[in-house]
Amino acid sequence: MKKLLVTGSGGLIGSEVVSFFAAEGAKVYGVDNNLRANFFGPSGDTSWNTKRLRQGYPNFYPNEVDIRDRAAVLDLIKQIRPDAIIHTAAQPSHDLAASRPFDDFDVNAGGTLNLLEGARQWCPEAPFVHMSTNKVYGDGPNRLNLVEEETRWDYADPEFAAGIKESFSIDQCLHSLFGASKTAADVMVQEYGRYFQMPTCCLRGGCSTGPNHSGVELHGFLSYLIKCNLEEKTYKIFGYKGKQVRDNIHSFDVVRFMSEFIRQPRVGEVYNLGGGRENSISILEAFDLIAWISGKPMSYEYIDKNRTVDHICYISDLSKMRAHYPSWDITKGLVATFREIYEAWRGRSADDAGNARER
Repeated sequence: MKKLLVTGSGGLIGSEVVSFFAAEGAKVYGVDNNLRANFFGPSGDTSWNTKRLRQGYPNFYPNEVDIRDRAAVLDLIKQIRPDAIIHTAAQPSHDLAASRPFDDFDVNAGGTLNLLEGARQWCPEAPFVHMSTNKVYGDGPNRLNLVEEETRWDYADPEFAAGIKESFSIDQCLHSLFGASKTAADVMVQEYGRYFQMPTCCLRGGCSTGPNHSGVELHGFLSYLIKCNLEEKTYKIFGYKGKQVRDNIHSFDVVRFMSEFIRQPRVGEVYNLGGGRENSISILEAFDLIAWISGKPMSYEYIDKNRTVDHICYISDLSKMRAHYPSWDITKGLVATFREIYEAWRGRSADDAGNARER
């Protein structure tokens, strides 16, 4: 692959995409206008990450294009004619979607359509990889039979022992406006694949994480939790006794799967992309793990009200991914991932302190 277009190139997954493919020698064209800072304030700013990538990779070419700008998106794709497109840009928060519904839908659904149509017009044979979300399943997983254990909730039925499969219904449930806009994008990516026979796939991510995440309270569960421990801030647990479970996947393993798909693309595919059962963890269990790594106890406050559509237990069944791409698997477990995030936050805190002294 000579040319790659990646949206959200300053974000967690997008920046990992840039690093991975730029290191392989591809010309990587980024699209990121730092809208995350507008959504979440200074703590959501990703400009530091874009700066890091510019300094590290001379074959990285960032563009401050807003994916809502249809003409600009179409023109950029026409100019570049990329060999592959990886779409990671999104408005990622349930709560923010409710307060800014037009922005949420225009970014998540409209922006995705702009990119798909640009691909259809100017590079229809280029693999199109879309970072979707497990929130397309809405609150459906919460209707499963669950068992309460000492530190976590888990599935009671053997059918779901390995987690949620891609055949799980996305219909007749509550999604949140964020979940609905991402579902619209997910279905459109599938439709462009099947209708126009384009090589597209939706990656329905669980909790993607890693050291380059600008985690905030409204998005970036694990990154934000570890930051709170490091800075000795109080972390708020919203309902479910703190036993809600997520399967976490390192951004590096996400990008490794993207690379596999680009090498052997399929038409209109869907994959549940998470860490699987072996990398699942509850909030209470995450508290214990980061306290063990940092040596600091976790400060937290319990709020007896869960967030709307928050999953009680979500674990991705990875069997379809492994069957289609047997050379791919998880390479970074929970302990290694926690350590990387912790060390990254320590480094960024030190840099901030140094910059403050210089001022």
